[in-house]
Amino acid sequence: MSFRLRAARLGDLEHLYEMAKLTGGGFTNLPPDREALTTKLERAEDAFARTDDELGDDQFTLVLENTETDHVRGTCQIFTQVGQQWPFYSYRLNTLTQHSRELNRTVRAELLSLVTDLEGASEVGGLFLHPGERAGGHGLLLARSRYLFIAMHRSRFADRILAELRGVIDDRGGSPFWDGVAGRFFGMTFQEADYFNAINGNQFIADLMPKHPVYVAMLDDEAKKVIGVPHPSGRAAMRMLENEGFVAEGYLDIFDGGPTLTARTDQVRSISSAKPSTISATDLDIGERAIVATGELDNFRSAFGMREQGEDGTIAIDEVCAKTLEVGEGDQVWSVAR
Repeated sequence: MSFRLRAARLGDLEHLYEMAKLTGGGFTNLPPDREALTTKLERAEDAFARTDDELGDDQFTLVLENTETDHVRGTCQIFTQVGQQWPFYSYRLNTLTQHSRELNRTVRAELLSLVTDLEGASEVGGLFLHPGERAGGHGLLLARSRYLFIAMHRSRFADRILAELRGVIDDRGGSPFWDGVAGRFFGMTFQEADYFNAINGNQFIADLMPKHPVYVAMLDDEAKKVIGVPHPSGRAAMRMLENEGFVAEGYLDIFDGGPTLTARTDQVRSISSAKPSTISATDLDIGERAIVATGELDNFRSAFGMREQGEDGTIAIDEVCAKTLEVGEGDQVWSVAR
């Protein structure tokens, strides 16, 4: 059974909708709403069709396809520049230190400040893998193929990149962080706010959220415990991001308190190590395990394979990978060690 990542099309709507119903909430980039998903697919179609090779306000959507059944079993998204349609808000966790000479006491207080520091950065997000496909490393293919796409279209992306991880969601589908912070001001449940944000954007945060810092010490224990903690299903994703060179700098999602990790785009390992090569052979039996990609924009596709780099800069790949990617001798591919 072979899988490949490719550009999403409007015809993928129903597959994406069915997967969106499985996310369990807190997944803004994949709302269970056909109209919102159609808008995302149309926006992606426009991004793939844009021919000028410059940084813009684009959203690329990719899907994981079973090449034997044509079923879509996963998806991910890449945003070239966040904060262009509406502000990109984050909380930043800072420490305020104060000292009293009379009491001979130093007090350190943690504060949550509403910021737009990350505006203009690129973002990798929207990664979801169907529960039935969470074995076999398909999540790795989804995650790291995004970096190959960025490397292959580098001028379309910013010099800084971020990744938001979903925070802790309780058994009721609610967010302890939302209940302890923003929910007190909005009169909305987490599910209501999350859905509204997915459909309409987060301008309502700017309209209603208090602009003063929030003292962590004044939050209830349930909210405190989940600050900067990823959802259990996102722990592996966080490790992958850290392995790529992303770091946590105190930025948090304003809805569920999940961590936002950042990196310099050119220092992301899979971007800096990705290189183009011309295929010299497609019958490799034994080689280095790799992720191989080819094509530009709406013709982009990637898959697992084996590679062997030649001294002349060419590359040999295995037959299955070549068939999955529909490439042959003389074609150009990009690759990165798996």
